Amino acid sequence: MVEDKPSHETSRGSKFLGCEMREHAIAAIPGDGIGPEVIAAGLEVLQVLAQKDGNFRLRVETFPWGSDYYKKHGVMMPGDGLERLRAFSAIYFGAVGAPDVPDHVTLWGLRLAICQGFDQYVNLRPTRILQGLSSPLRDCKPGDLDWMIVRENSEGEYAGLGGRAHRGSPEEVATETAIFTRRGVTRIMRFAFKLAQRRPRKLLTVVTKSNAQRHGMVFWDEIAAEVAKEFRDVTWDKMLVDAMTTRMVGKPSSIDTIVATNLHADILSDLAAALAGSLGIAPTANVDPERRFPSMFEPIHGAAFDITGKGIANPIGALWTAVLMLDHLGEKEAALRLMQAVERVTASGLHTPDLGGKATTREVTSAVCDAIQLANALMF
Repeated sequence: MVEDKPSHETSRGSKFLGCEMREHAIAAIPGDGIGPEVIAAGLEVLQVLAQKDGNFRLRVETFPWGSDYYKKHGVMMPGDGLERLRAFSAIYFGAVGAPDVPDHVTLWGLRLAICQGFDQYVNLRPTRILQGLSSPLRDCKPGDLDWMIVRENSEGEYAGLGGRAHRGSPEEVATETAIFTRRGVTRIMRFAFKLAQRRPRKLLTVVTKSNAQRHGMVFWDEIAAEVAKEFRDVTWDKMLVDAMTTRMVGKPSSIDTIVATNLHADILSDLAAALAGSLGIAPTANVDPERRFPSMFEPIHGAAFDITGKGIANPIGALWTAVLMLDHLGEKEAALRLMQAVERVTASGLHTPDLGGKATTREVTSAVCDAIQLANALMF
């Protein structure tokens, strides 16, 4: 069962009624806007799933960090925030951002502080058309769009290096320096090739902008070619990021796994989510593959203050995110059951307004809980 009480313990096993009960400590950070709404939905569904499974439980501690915390304390999270999170198995994150707090303050004060502080250098964003949903692309069928986007998550254009001088004067200058290291590019490239190798099509597209960015992006291209020699069974190609947007729209079935820089993959993954139906359904995982630190799981839709409190936020993104979290925790059967339940609900036509329906957050959440209760072990 899911217990909403403090715990700084990582995954562990214990005997319960003669069986091995696996226990995972989860740090929940609901954050801002619709974040608390969708994270509450996710935790409710996870509780039902854990009770149905009977072999694992999640012990959840909720941290009230975000824009409201900033307005009271002047920081997005306390100074010992990372140390407090370090002992958890995973972090379940809602959203960050507020209309009355500068975006760079909220982003760098919380989400990026966690990602970079825990060296979560892989940002993994699966994209596909779920059962019952349709793409805005004409004639695009579910099987035509089934992508895995790998985003370098620790350096590049979001390294945070730069500055401003001569503020307010006509000579004011601002610099934003993209940092690419051999270690950083090699490890994300190797991760992407390994991922592509495990997928049926064994196809990887490396996205850069090496015609215009002749240093960092040429560096990416060179390292991609070096790493490719280790994966002879993976077919790979290169695309300029602007051409990639055209390919995603015009030839979606030609794509399988994508790897790109922090900025480029950030943009491409939002486009991918829109092409799959809605930003409201898209999940992401910020992963430390070496498991030195907890990884963080979040829907990509953001705080969405325009619909906050209306009860219509789509919880599917948070639920698919929970699937990624369960898989990372080793609860693969539970992850499969949850994904099956989600797709049973999307296939039923029960959709929130972002998908063209009239369902509420509550209705979709309850329907997924019911689908879990009725589910069997068969694939959907």
